[in-house]
Amino acid sequence: MTYQILIADDHPHARQAIREILDEDEFFSIIGQAKNGRQAIQLCETLHPDILLMDIEMPIMNGLEATKIIKQKLPFIKVVILSVSDNIGDLFAAIQYGAQGYLLKNMEPDDWLRYLHSIVEGSDTATRDLAGKLLYQFRERDIANIPEISNLTPREKEILLLVSEGLTNKQIADELFIAENTVKNHIKHLLKKLNLENRVQLASYAVKYIVN
Repeated sequence: MTYQILIADDHPHARQAIREILDEDEFFSIIGQAKNGRQAIQLCETLHPDILLMDIEMPIMNGLEATKIIKQKLPFIKVVILSVSDNIGDLFAAIQYGAQGYLLKNMEPDDWLRYLHSIVEGSDTATRDLAGKLLYQFRERDIANIPEISNLTPREKEILLLVSEGLTNKQIADELFIAENTVKNHIKHLLKKLNLENRVQLASYAVKYIVN
């Protein structure tokens, strides 16, 4: 089976580099290219790709806004956000808007292809493995004045670990067989207990103190 892919990036060199990566895999076929988020929406409506590779920073309409609209109109399209390592906040925001995943532009081509296969095949193994690699690259700031890990309950540690793997609240809820609102409450309590501000810092905390 061939999976059809739409590329959305305002830089022609970036689009060409992505094409060269995907051309190495016979299972992927590029059916269109967009230069901004608005054009990406229009092409998705007419071409119905299996996967949309969406850059975050684009003119006219950025990738985050376009992702939200596309997932509302065409939820069957799998959106994978493309970004650079200093923009993890946008990446997690994109997941909340409905994107299925994210890739760094400077990652190895083999990692790209393996990850995209995991997205279309619904495999968690490759996705979680790459999420760990991404989080290690994202960890650029130190988190100061945090309590000891022993202050966390076993359930809080479970949720923190799943956050570090890039799972959404719904995915965590499914994994632990609990309600999504329960996950939201746990994360709210974790932020307060650890004196952190957002989900990104939670993930960094987990990579530093639990995953290691």
